Amino acid sequence: MSVPYETAAHPEEHLDRLLGRALNSFELPDEVLTRLDSALAYDGSLHSAHHSAGRHRETYRHTWLLTDGSVLTLWELVHNTAPGGLARHEVYADEAELSAATARLPLPADEPGLEPVDTLRLPPVRLPPMVTAGPPYAPADSADHLRRLLRRAENLDRPGPQDTAVLRTAYAHEITQAFGPPCRTGTGLCLSLYEHVFLLPHGRRASLWEVEHTATPDGRHMCEVYVTEAAARAAMERRA
Repeated sequence: MSVPYETAAHPEEHLDRLLGRALNSFELPDEVLTRLDSALAYDGSLHSAHHSAGRHRETYRHTWLLTDGSVLTLWELVHNTAPGGLARHEVYADEAELSAATARLPLPADEPGLEPVDTLRLPPVRLPPMVTAGPPYAPADSADHLRRLLRRAENLDRPGPQDTAVLRTAYAHEITQAFGPPCRTGTGLCLSLYEHVFLLPHGRRASLWEVEHTATPDGRHMCEVYVTEAAARAAMERRA
């Protein structure tokens, strides 16, 4: 889900708008801001949300691709739990600091993932009564989608049977773009990241992460699949 802010033409404009609305932007380390001066591309997405009794909390992931091929992420926390009920924007460079700030809010914390598959992100999914799946989820053969995804993965460290056992019980799935424009032939280096979300029984979901790129000797498209977002983004850094 894209960040619901007005589109800016350049990566630095996204950064300026984020810093302009965040009340604690002055707390960001100078090193982080210096690195962001070399940003080449920007991507933003909704990471998590909670709404209860008129109060809300959303967390957004803001990601920049830098000239050295690395990726830098800032986390934006938006909530209306302060006196007066006005929306408050905060920004953090460290996910641990974000978690600490979120824990201070008078709202329930996010539920932990399922065990023992602790490498998969498994937040709860609340579906309307009597509805098993709906847009944007595809009520198609998700097990077949999983097989086709793994079949085209060329990386040696792609998910194995143990990693994907729980995914074979999925009854619906969704594909979202997490970074970069879609790969197109003849446009030079292509680097894209996709999240494949699988809806599981008991209102759970799990994700696999697909990296599509053209960083091959002959410039052909190559697909790599990873169990965690961190592993996928590390692969992106290597390919960049």
